[in-house]
Amino acid sequence: MLEAKNVKFEYSYNSSVEFSSEIKEEKITALSGIDVKIKQGEFVAVLGRNGSGKSTLAKLFNAMIVPSDGTVIVNGLDTKLEENIWQARQYAGMVFQNPDNQIVASIVEEDVAFGPENLGIPSAEIRKRVDSALSTVGMSEFSRRATYHLSGGQKQRVAIAGVIAMHPQCVIFDESTAMLDPIGRKEVMSAAVNLNKKNGITVVIITHFMEEAAIADRVIVMDDGKIVADASPKDVFFDVKKMRSLGLDVPQATEISYELQKKGVNIPLTLTVEQLADEIEKLAKGNFKAQA
Repeated sequence: MLEAKNVKFEYSYNSSVEFSSEIKEEKITALSGIDVKIKQGEFVAVLGRNGSGKSTLAKLFNAMIVPSDGTVIVNGLDTKLEENIWQARQYAGMVFQNPDNQIVASIVEEDVAFGPENLGIPSAEIRKRVDSALSTVGMSEFSRRATYHLSGGQKQRVAIAGVIAMHPQCVIFDESTAMLDPIGRKEVMSAAVNLNKKNGITVVIITHFMEEAAIADRVIVMDDGKIVADASPKDVFFDVKKMRSLGLDVPQATEISYELQKKGVNIPLTLTVEQLADEIEKLAKGNFKAQA
């Protein structure tokens, strides 16, 4: 579905030369030699501290920008070819951090219809797509609601519906839960999981929240414009020392079980709170039987 082949990306900016009116063009390398493949139907989380290059990678996969060097392929389309850009963006939809920047209409169903309308989809088909998209994100009952009356999580779900109404094969969430409260984050992640597991849509989430990444099929970790880890959530997060060295956290359950191990408690590392609770219960029952 998505592929980066030896991708490099540089941002250019102008700076003034000291004691001169001369303007000098400077460049910052955001990505350096990225090679990665994401298959159709995968649920992938991308992690990294600020400036690691993860959002740049997301924009490359959505064809918002093209690589300075190397090749980005979206469902077989080379994004460097201008004639492929719009089709690539239809294949890989993007949900941004601030839903207010993505919502363009005052009524929910009108906002969801905006994308298909601009694609020239017939009215009857648009109606079907809007109803289906709102159902997928659990917002059907809000179809006639004013968008400015919605909560942050509800707005983000409407933004997701607007993307999926255009029938993408992949949806990229670029820190889409960063501005939401815990309830809003849960709503958005539930919609993302639903898209992937029930609809077979490829999902890529760029996130700072480790608990969100823990539910992915695969976790990619970036640092200084390079991929430094690419494995299952267990393989990535259970290497606690490496994650800390990269300036990143691990899920809370992993942190607690890791610290308990350091204290000599015989407990395996866990990813979720539910897994941790189960292991603690097993440990408690074992100790009770031993004492009995």
